[in-house]
This record gives sequence, structure tokens and C-alpha cells, in this order.
Amino acid sequence: MPFLNEMLAETERKNKNAEALKDENTSGQDIESLHLASKARFSSRFQFDIEAVMSAIRSEIIGQEQAVQAVEDMLKVVRADIADPRRPLYTALLLGPTGVGKTELVRSLARSLYGDADSFCRVDMNTLSQEHYAASLTGAPPGYVGAKEGKTILDEKMIEGRNNIPGIVLLDEVEKASKEVLHALLNVFDNGMLTVASGEKTYSFRNSIIFMTSNLAAYEIQSYEESRKKILLKVIHRCSRKKGEGLERIVKKKLLNTFSPEFVNRIDNITVFNWIGEDAVGRIVELELEKLNRRLIKHSCLLTFDADVVKFISNAGYDRQFGARSIRRSVRKNLEVFLAEYLLDNHQVALEGNDPVKYHASIFNGKIFFKRLTYNVK
Repeated sequence: MPFLNEMLAETERKNKNAEALKDENTSGQDIESLHLASKARFSSRFQFDIEAVMSAIRSEIIGQEQAVQAVEDMLKVVRADIADPRRPLYTALLLGPTGVGKTELVRSLARSLYGDADSFCRVDMNTLSQEHYAASLTGAPPGYVGAKEGKTILDEKMIEGRNNIPGIVLLDEVEKASKEVLHALLNVFDNGMLTVASGEKTYSFRNSIIFMTSNLAAYEIQSYEESRKKILLKVIHRCSRKKGEGLERIVKKKLLNTFSPEFVNRIDNITVFNWIGEDAVGRIVELELEKLNRRLIKHSCLLTFDADVVKFISNAGYDRQFGARSIRRSVRKNLEVFLAEYLLDNHQVALEGNDPVKYHASIFNGKIFFKRLTYNVK
């Protein structure tokens, strides 16, 4: 009875939230007795392994340790269940240029918590750039078609998550949303609730982790880093101390030029992503090839490759301006196209059991070539 199970889980979650609100209202003199009455072992309604989640994220998000550490710090607070029960569990703004892993970080978290990288409520804010599109988020106002239904583009199940796992919300490219949409989000960030314009329905974000992404200040950050490198050649010992201060000042100025102070002040954490460095490119290529092998499972294939293949794809695809997306395009252009041609012409099913047919990729005369390693085939 999936429907009944969902109803029971939702009821249990609401009861837990009600208990959290009640505990917060307890008078100071009762706090000590509450602690004494609690179990010796610390318990929480959230049940997930922080170490396992972070291990998976760190294996997928390369060169962004500051951002990854911010997620780990957030998960500790959520796992302990000590966040303000009247607000979202966490509200974060991820800043940085395109292709550095902002959205991928959210996907990796969803995959680690739910086993599915798409298990989060994603709102592409660039689709809400016009004033009249605000109804997509807040619902049609009274008197308009659809007002009574209170329908929006929000996915309530993804927002509320499960009783023991927080929901995840991604507001992508938030700087492109209209002022009306941003104004509607103020209440979400402040008390974790969004009531549609008709008043017929209310969405709760109090069990949600909210991420926003933005390319704001990307150019300024790049200019700052380049100028800092020049200065470091002269006075390295002075600049190392002031790096964080200078970058924080640049980012804050850009944010306040784009968003209202009320909006910025409701964000729990702002993380600036680094540009993808050359030292991280090889590992990103390896990750893309690992993903390719997972896609090849359905065809009973396995691809191995030389280190020269990784180097070849890295050199052909690295573009600091476009980040990991440029590397993915290089994998497609320099390997996947030729692998597809080879498989269409040469793939044969293995004779024994379910063992995959193994193929090996290597470099010859500046191109990637393939050969079959499994010969016991039909």
C-alpha cells in the first residue's frame, strides 16, 4: 500500500516538526531536565551516514574543497537536528563561473542521499525572468484560471523529502529571476513557508536544504585572481593573509548591486567556486570515463584505457573559461564518437555467463583506437 505508507511517513514527519517547535519554546529552567531525561545516546530524526555521503561527493567534485567542506559542515548540523525548526534547514548561494561544479555538487548530494542524482526540486530561474512569470512559482492570484488549484512549478514531494532525509531544492541561475520572484523567496528563507497567491495551498521548506547557483562576480573573481598572481610575485607574504578579505569584499559588493540587502541577509552561507585548474582535468576525464562505463553496462561492455588517452582528452578539452563542460565535450568528440562507430561495427556478445566484453582504448598517430580484449564471443 504505497499511498498509505506515504501518508504515514508524512504524518510522522509533521509530528517530529511539531515536537521540534514545542522543544524550542521550552523555558530555560526546563532545558536541563529535558537533557537529563533524554537517552544517553544522541538520537536524531535524520538517518544518513555523513562519512559515506561526503566520501561520494569528494570522489565526484574535484578541485572545490572549500565548497565541499561547507556542505559537510551543513550536513553535521542537519544530521544532529539542531537547526532552527522555523526556517529551511540550510540556505546556500553557490557562486562561480560556468562549468566549475555548482549544479553537479547538488546532484552529487542528491545521489548520495537518495541514490538518484535527480531527486531534488529544480527551478530554472531564467524561466522566471519576466514579472508575469512569478505566478509559476507563487500560483495564480485569485480570480485567475488555476487559482483554486494552487498549482506551481514546485515539486512538493521533493521539497519536503522524507522523514529521515532532508529534501533538496535547487534555484538555478537565481540572478536571472524577476524582482517579484526574489521577493516571494524572502518569506521562504525567513520562515520556511510559501503560501500560493490564492491562499489555497502552502508549501513547507522547513525540511529542505536550499541551494542557489549564480554566475555573478565570475568576471570580477577571475580578474582578482589574475591580479593577485602578479602581486604575489612581488609580495607573497602580505597577500596570503588578505586574499579572503579582498575576495569577500568583491563578492559582497556585486551581490548587493544585484540583490536587496534583505535577500542577501537571509542566506546562511555563500561559497565561491574556484576555476577548474589544469591539475584537476585528468581526474575529471577519469570520472567521465567511469560514467561512460556505467552506461556501457546495459550493452555488457567494459572499456579500459591507457593513461595517454586521459592525457590526450585533457589536452584537447581543457578550457579554463568553460570548465568541466568543455572536458565533457572533448570526451564526446575524441572518444565517444569513435567508440560508438567501433561498437556498431564490431561488438559481439560474450559466450560465457554475463561477463562483459572488454575493449581497450589507446593512442595511435594522434587518435584514439580500440581493440577487443575478450575473444570468447559469439
